[in-house]
Amino acid sequence: MTDRIPSFDLAAQGISTAANLNWNLITAPLVEHAVRRGEGILAADGPLVVETGKHTGRSANDKFIVRDATTEDTIWWGKTNKGMTSEHFAALKADFYSALATKDTLYVQDLFGGSQPEYRVNVRVITELAWHSLFIRTLLVRPETAQLADFAPEFTIIDLPSFRADPARHGSRGETVIAVNFTEKLILIGGTAYAGEMKKSVFGILNYKLPVEGIMPMHCSANIGPKGDTAVFFGLSGTGKTTLSADASRTLIGDDEHGWSDTAVFNFEGGCYAKMIRLSAEAEPEIFATSKRFGTVLENVVIDKDTRQLDFDDNSLAENSRGSYPIDFIPNASADNMGPVPQNIVMLTADAYGVLPPIAKLTPDQAMYHFLSGYTARVAGTEIGVTEPEATFSTCFGAPFMPRHPSIYGNLLKSRIAKGGVSCWLVNTGWTGGKHGIGRRMPIKATRALLNAALDGSINDGEFRTDPNFGFKVPVTVAGVDTGILDPRSTWADKEDYDRTAQKLVGQFIDNFAQFEDHVDEGVRQAAPKAA
Repeated sequence: MTDRIPSFDLAAQGISTAANLNWNLITAPLVEHAVRRGEGILAADGPLVVETGKHTGRSANDKFIVRDATTEDTIWWGKTNKGMTSEHFAALKADFYSALATKDTLYVQDLFGGSQPEYRVNVRVITELAWHSLFIRTLLVRPETAQLADFAPEFTIIDLPSFRADPARHGSRGETVIAVNFTEKLILIGGTAYAGEMKKSVFGILNYKLPVEGIMPMHCSANIGPKGDTAVFFGLSGTGKTTLSADASRTLIGDDEHGWSDTAVFNFEGGCYAKMIRLSAEAEPEIFATSKRFGTVLENVVIDKDTRQLDFDDNSLAENSRGSYPIDFIPNASADNMGPVPQNIVMLTADAYGVLPPIAKLTPDQAMYHFLSGYTARVAGTEIGVTEPEATFSTCFGAPFMPRHPSIYGNLLKSRIAKGGVSCWLVNTGWTGGKHGIGRRMPIKATRALLNAALDGSINDGEFRTDPNFGFKVPVTVAGVDTGILDPRSTWADKEDYDRTAQKLVGQFIDNFAQFEDHVDEGVRQAAPKAA
């Protein structure tokens, strides 16, 4: 495997270690290492099954960006992007390098973030776990062997779950830390075994880097229709972004992170990272099939240690159980992870209030308003007395991953929509017939039928009405869809309760958008929903 070791080694980066370095191992040896080291076990049909411990999701409150001359005026500082001093980072870096020096085994992957060569970033990822090396190799874009010899990293990520941060010395919140230094182009992850931290760190790099080049980075899935028409799907976790993009009738570009250049929509990644909880062959056949493949990594999926059979319905390890797999495990995936610039943009929300229609057509101003809002509503929690859904606003449908001010991404989106004459849609995959606890989840067959009508253009042949609360256009009839479901108010038994709930949601939109009003033009401000 010496042909996979680059000339620009760790010593050239100032990293000294006596560890046995495993450079750019491919899938089979990484699985062998993981099993031999007790990091995971093989399921009956071939995937590697691992547990991430107490961290089964991202530790958003433990992420920091070094605040220095490079970032002081370029980062959107606040709750999402919290600062770390250069002094604290220097101490953290020194301790990370000391930890590397003591390891007996390390894994190094040299990878690309981004499938369009002009806009990709070279990323080196150093891990202490073999399965982490397999994960990140699966999720990012894998260079050809010939490209590895002279690979030089632009950014480096060091991931050490065994590291314990010290708040007093490192400026962290606790023992877990994700520290991003855009000046040194170095990201340090410690105290968590959740592999998604690495994936999203690369996303953050591209979200910082690409807008300067006029490229729109997007937290979205994307696919291509039979006529070469690209569709982009924005949405927070649980809204159907991965599920709806894995459509057998369309070619998958990717399920989570993309860039929009003048010539293409391109996947930032070379793999997919899908939720596995309650996965079924009936509802998600393409994704289900990946759970029976060697090379897939399943995180926190319950497995019978004797039979090695999987139980996707058991959430005792995590509600956020995940599967990572190469994108070519999806049969109709794009060969080059790219497609034409989009003709349709779909913004997904799972409205647990049951207020929003299953589909609505947006003007460019409305699209920017809803993009900056990034709305979904989660179901009521398990705490005693909590009975109402909870509105969630995550700007750009991915606030934790957006280092720059949201208006930068919003204006990029609006200009590209205008330039390309793109059709924009808001799709509610949440509740109908009442809020959560009263109504029911929007039927997936209805959602797919509405999406198909929007993407093939046939929906435009019918009549539209204007929603009295949100001002967007809603189809009155769509072939193959129950007409009643298109008007959410008509599905509620208590119409006055619908009106009260709708106005409550309108108020939450208005209150949330106050933070953006000074950063958008009058057309976007007028696209706001109207309070009664």
